[in-house]
Amino acid sequence: MRVLIVEDDPMLGSALNRGIGQAGYSPTLAASGESGLELARDKPFDVVILDMNLPKMSGAELLKALRSEPQTQNLPVVVLTAMDATAQKVKTLDSGADDYMIKPFDFDELLARLRSVARRTQANTSGILQCGDIELDLDAKVVRKGGVVNVLTAKELKVLALLLERKNKIVSKSQIETQLYGYDEEIESNTVEVTIYSLRKKLGKDFVQTVRGVGYLVKQ
Repeated sequence: MRVLIVEDDPMLGSALNRGIGQAGYSPTLAASGESGLELARDKPFDVVILDMNLPKMSGAELLKALRSEPQTQNLPVVVLTAMDATAQKVKTLDSGADDYMIKPFDFDELLARLRSVARRTQANTSGILQCGDIELDLDAKVVRKGGVVNVLTAKELKVLALLLERKNKIVSKSQIETQLYGYDEEIESNTVEVTIYSLRKKLGKDFVQTVRGVGYLVKQ
């Protein structure tokens, strides 16, 4: 699970980053609403932990921005805040937050809530991704080209899913590496290139386009 932490308190942010990593997940820390929004637009995350009292762009403003953009509108958000008034909680949930926790908090409960909102979102998302004559069934892990089943490796499936989820958008090498490798795993330097090459052999040499110096792209 890839977790974006938007928290401006250095000690708490560092503790969350460390604890989520030690729990086996892949955390990314943003110290402001602006950087959190930029990361959410640029990288694939499974859930966001959001503080409300952020400088400049507040948590409420960031939540509104996330819900207004197609690539982030369904991204699960767990608010973690010291603001404990019932009216504030209701307003935040009505504005699009998926869960709301009050500081101080129990870390194991936070992890459970992250897993819960991520599961709910996955359950509500269609299991089929398509681009042209390529169809990926996420639940069955089956790929079809023109109706004919193609056998892909686990790495190829992960990369294909990311490219199809973000079709018509450039996906960088670092984004693909984030998809392939978990927290604290050693990244092999040529894994992305080898996997893209293999996908082209199986699905068509022009299916994945290279945007030189930027990343990769599949176009509808």
